[in-house]
Amino acid sequence: MDQHHHHPAGQPHRIDLVVYPGFKALEAVGPMSVFDYANVHLRQHGRPDGYAVRVVAAQAGAVQSDTLMALTATHTLAELEQQEGGTGCTVVLVGSRNIEQVLAASPDLVAWAARVAPRVDRMIALCSGSFFLAAAGLLDGRRAATHWSVAALLRQRYPAIDVDPDAIYVRDGPLWTSAGVTAGIDLALALVEEDFGHALALEVARDLVMYLKRPGGQSQFSVQLASQGTAHRDIQAVQTWVLDHLAEPMPLAALAARAAMSERHFRRVFVQETGQTPSAFVDAARLEGARRLLESTSQPQAALPLKTVAARVGMGSEQALRQLFVRHLGITPQAYRERFGGPGRR
Repeated sequence: MDQHHHHPAGQPHRIDLVVYPGFKALEAVGPMSVFDYANVHLRQHGRPDGYAVRVVAAQAGAVQSDTLMALTATHTLAELEQQEGGTGCTVVLVGSRNIEQVLAASPDLVAWAARVAPRVDRMIALCSGSFFLAAAGLLDGRRAATHWSVAALLRQRYPAIDVDPDAIYVRDGPLWTSAGVTAGIDLALALVEEDFGHALALEVARDLVMYLKRPGGQSQFSVQLASQGTAHRDIQAVQTWVLDHLAEPMPLAALAARAAMSERHFRRVFVQETGQTPSAFVDAARLEGARRLLESTSQPQAALPLKTVAARVGMGSEQALRQLFVRHLGITPQAYRERFGGPGRR
């Protein structure tokens, strides 16, 4: 298995999880579980633990999250700063629902991040935690991801950062940032893959019933989620109809008629409500439908022919399906199935 290049063999990677009052519980626990399961699987292979996870905060003791759960910090930021440095160190800063309040209340944490970042292997901010790195000036001139709800704020406040609002996670040199909540799990799986190889990461992903590597650039939004974002009844009704009738042809005229609007008016209202054209929405819905069909084959022999997949999502031909995949995901449907097909595939 490919070892992380900086890392002395046999020494576990140290993961320092930094929390503060009001941190998002799920965001801390998800990645923590990934590292824990990685250790379990390494032990099953007769290998030493790969990760030593510690909870770190300004003061030692219980730190209350955004839910009923608290985590117990065993180390302080000050202690960490004295020990930090050298190989195999990863710092993970967890996000918060109220990042602006937390940021205003935590100038020390921002200054700490600025001092520690150059001395660690990887500095990782989950979700809105990217604001700590941004405020520390660490992301200037770099690409970064964050929770979709604060992406515009991050971009507005720190114009020197190349914010990618769609990415699930972004790695730019030693700095990693992720989108919301479960994206922290995707990022943690990517770390396991980097440190101990694809096979181990896949074992952990199966334990957690996660897809291994939704491509890092894949959109955070599912089409279904996006369609819940419009309050316009007629537009929402058309979107729901599209999602339920993917196999059918969908000329603009037919969609406009369903909303009882002229084509021009329908297109204008649709863009205003959803931020994308009707045809872009239809493409996205078809792409997602096709991805689900390709992901869900558990046995290679049961795999649907690509021609059938194309027909079920209303693409006239295998060629059209291929163009759609290459344009949006940068890979062919066949390659997508090989990478993301269900548990029967190795």
